[in-house]
Amino acid sequence: MNAPALSEQALMQVLSQVRDPHTQKDYISSKALRHLRIDGADIAFEVELGYPARSHIAALKQPLEAAVRTLPGVGRVDIQMHSRIVGHAVQRGIKLMDGVRNVIAVASGKGGVGKSTTAVNLALALAAEGARVGLLDADIYGPSQPTMTGTSGKPETLDGKLMEPKLKHGLQVNSIGFLVGDDQAMVWRGPMASQALEQLITQTRWQDLDYLIVDMPPGTGDIQLTLAQKVPLTGAVIVTTPQDIALIDAKKGIKMFEKVGVPILGLVENMSVHVCSACGHVEHIFGADGGRKMAEQYGIDWLGALPLSVDIRMQADSGNPTVVAAPQSEAAQLYHDIAHKLAVKVALRAKDFSARFPTITVSRDT
Repeated sequence: MNAPALSEQALMQVLSQVRDPHTQKDYISSKALRHLRIDGADIAFEVELGYPARSHIAALKQPLEAAVRTLPGVGRVDIQMHSRIVGHAVQRGIKLMDGVRNVIAVASGKGGVGKSTTAVNLALALAAEGARVGLLDADIYGPSQPTMTGTSGKPETLDGKLMEPKLKHGLQVNSIGFLVGDDQAMVWRGPMASQALEQLITQTRWQDLDYLIVDMPPGTGDIQLTLAQKVPLTGAVIVTTPQDIALIDAKKGIKMFEKVGVPILGLVENMSVHVCSACGHVEHIFGADGGRKMAEQYGIDWLGALPLSVDIRMQADSGNPTVVAAPQSEAAQLYHDIAHKLAVKVALRAKDFSARFPTITVSRDT
């Protein structure tokens, strides 16, 4: 006896029971499943993810195929998965930037907590998952990204107006460090530094970016406020150490973003633990779980903890950060995990629909 013909309704029913393990949404109601085709006993469809997931594709396909094969008579199953990252809501009254879908600020309340190292490794991890990523070094007074990305030289311009970002490790990079000498002190007052940062962001020809990671200067002064009030931020990531003095300043950063309507996407605890490379002794030099407890206190997503490691420091100083220098290392995997949580968090935010609405002007007849 021949197996009963497969029906689209039956397929949709079984597929609706499968949830994306990262977003916890089923693929049907979230409209992620596209182009379902039935050809006799063979089935094909596509799944559109809102986050980069190159290393997760096989694991995501498995439960979908298993669900389809619960139906009798199923032959070949062809599942195609791809990511489509869209722009998400930003502060009220601010339009998205040309060539950039999402801008994510990586910030800290104080210096010396490893914010720049975290920013570049998160950017590289997102790129490794298939996203188009830019990295902006917004630390006007102490730019680190030219060193950390191994880039140098003044930016080129093709039209005499916009700077071309440097291309390195799959990232588009720009920094004030490309415009001034390594030994040149930036003796600028707040308004001048803020204007320079605004120009650096808006006058760079970012090319079709899914994410622009902004390595913020430490603190909560003029430069940080300029970025939060004039640049369309999808959200911010707070980097801190578990040390009490760092947590106090991190709280100030959280409050600043809250006041200007920028959501906190999560908190990263850096230098969480040190493991001796000689004997393996584990020591919490700056205290234990301070960042995790603060995330719980403020209702912020805990993205993860990173170790205090000489390898991470040396790799960043050499211009080859951990994610590209040692991609199979435990530290690189931690950066990948944090970047993945961050991308999923962004994907779950409300989408930006400003481009769908026409510009309306009101004029008075004379």
